[in-house]
Amino acid sequence: MAVQFDIEFINDLLRRVAKAEILPRFRHLAAGAVRIKSSPLDLVTDADVAAEVMIASELRARYPRALIVGEEAAAADPHVLDGLDSADLAFVVDPIDGTSNFAAGMGLFGVILAVLAQGEVVAGIIYDPLADDSAIAVKGEGAWRVDALGRRTRLQVAALAPFEAMIGTLSWRYFPLEQRPSILAAATGFGGNFDFRCAAQQYRLMASGNCHFMLYYRLMPWDHAAGYLLLREAGGYAAMLDGREYRPSILEGGYLCATDADSWHSLRRLLLGRA
Repeated sequence: MAVQFDIEFINDLLRRVAKAEILPRFRHLAAGAVRIKSSPLDLVTDADVAAEVMIASELRARYPRALIVGEEAAAADPHVLDGLDSADLAFVVDPIDGTSNFAAGMGLFGVILAVLAQGEVVAGIIYDPLADDSAIAVKGEGAWRVDALGRRTRLQVAALAPFEAMIGTLSWRYFPLEQRPSILAAATGFGGNFDFRCAAQQYRLMASGNCHFMLYYRLMPWDHAAGYLLLREAGGYAAMLDGREYRPSILEGGYLCATDADSWHSLRRLLLGRA
């Protein structure tokens, strides 16, 4: 039986959570409301925690048998990830992606939610609280942007471009040391490179046709599962660097997004010297 979920309910939930728990704290975080997790670049705020609690509570009430994996819950207990490949229905939640930006008062952050069925991504939403709009994908139904009035605009990746005209993001920081020189050397041949410190906004940018590639190594599912489907349903191509299909249970190993399969193979050769 096909997995059942209500994408409109989920989108409305993210909007309500942002209005209740995220936006009132933006640029108004009290002393002690920002804490370091694993490193100075890995932060959590009171807004992250409150938003995740509200999202998880409402999802649990609506879908009592579903597995719910939130970034902050997983930070406290990594074993919550263990059921991603087997759960009939799972929700993977990043209550605030781009927490460092949020904590600094910068507007580059978003809320991410992916819907999984036995480890496969079947829907994804990336919500921008400041713009009050969502990028949404449902497997086999395409990808679209929904604004605050409910109006839909179909999303489509960029047209093909030569290397020297391409722009994209190269998140090389987690790659093994021996792979970094070729990535950084290749970067000089592109039209431009950017890093928003926010996968939510980067996936939205690419799915709407405004950049050509993204390269990552560390792959936490709350950062990438929804964006992967968004990109694929917008006509793009993404896979692990070894050619495997992406799955949210894979946490590292290198992952490349491109506008199509041919560009993906060309970019992999350029960036890492692999055929």
